[in-house]
Amino acid sequence: MPILSKAELPKRMHELTLTQPDDWHLHLRDGEALIHVVNFTAKQCRRAIVMPNLLPPVINVKQALEYRQRILNALDPTLSFDPLMTLYLTNNTSKQDIQEAVGSEHVHAVKLYPAGATTNSESGVTSVENIYPTFETMQELGLPLLIHGEVTSPDIDVFDREAIFIEKTLNPICETFPALKVVFEHITTKQGVDFVLSANKNVAATITPHHLLLNRNALFQGGIQPHHYCLPILKREIHQQALLSAATSGNSKFFLGTDSAPHSKNKKESSCGCAGIFSAHAAIELYAEAFESQNALDKLEAFASFYGADFYGLERNKTKVTIKKEVWKVPASYPLGSEELVPFRAEQQLPWKLVTINE
Repeated sequence: MPILSKAELPKRMHELTLTQPDDWHLHLRDGEALIHVVNFTAKQCRRAIVMPNLLPPVINVKQALEYRQRILNALDPTLSFDPLMTLYLTNNTSKQDIQEAVGSEHVHAVKLYPAGATTNSESGVTSVENIYPTFETMQELGLPLLIHGEVTSPDIDVFDREAIFIEKTLNPICETFPALKVVFEHITTKQGVDFVLSANKNVAATITPHHLLLNRNALFQGGIQPHHYCLPILKREIHQQALLSAATSGNSKFFLGTDSAPHSKNKKESSCGCAGIFSAHAAIELYAEAFESQNALDKLEAFASFYGADFYGLERNKTKVTIKKEVWKVPASYPLGSEELVPFRAEQQLPWKLVTINE
């Protein structure tokens, strides 16, 4: 089905059929948590780039393939879902590790976490300059680099860490390795948008539904809201508006990546709450709400289903999904092993609902 023009949309605003989306940034965890969350994504997305920040992290192809098999074992057999694996970049990632990743049909990228930047990032890179030889190999072999773009120095304001990372780290990487494919993941700032727009064609970015729908006020409305705490943290409204403009612009440098990150309720509602928002239960519905707010539903299919596949050099999906304008209430929680998982928009109403997947 072709993308609907704005002229056609008012006649069919109650229903939209799209090419099935992919999620280009997803956390599935492992063990019992994996079993309880993977099918939320598989019910919506045909493929997903799976983050490697487990404990211990996924640092080589053998571990990636073992993790992929655990994901497939947890999958509802009636669903068609392809987990696209990544390696966790460390100070010791070797040229051989990169070569083996390129040689595997199931490993599609390498993820850079600055040490201490987010959940399970303690094994991350401590000095980016020291791994430039790894970037050289990745550039030569065409393996994408996925970046969590924040500095981690404690003296830097948490709301400024993305902008400073661009200046101090990302600019030098992209200038030194212009042919390296880079995905600036879960961008949260106007500076992030501007950087991607000004960079060459090898640089793209993912945008999450929560950064499109919330700004930092949501952290404090009615008291501290731990289920709105994520990293990179929510920013000012001016940054939210820049993200909405970028996502709905029709620019192929920006595509869907939920960064859906499950944590149990007790780990979120604790004295040191974990960072992460679980949105996989309603990903396409949340994006539809954001795009509708900008009168840009005609741009949703390309953002959700085309641009990411094109950037990674993969075929676009053949399957379709249909969403309807139908109000439904998100549950207060879902099971997460023996614990509870509080989803994004828990006990709130959403205006769009996924109703079918058509093979």
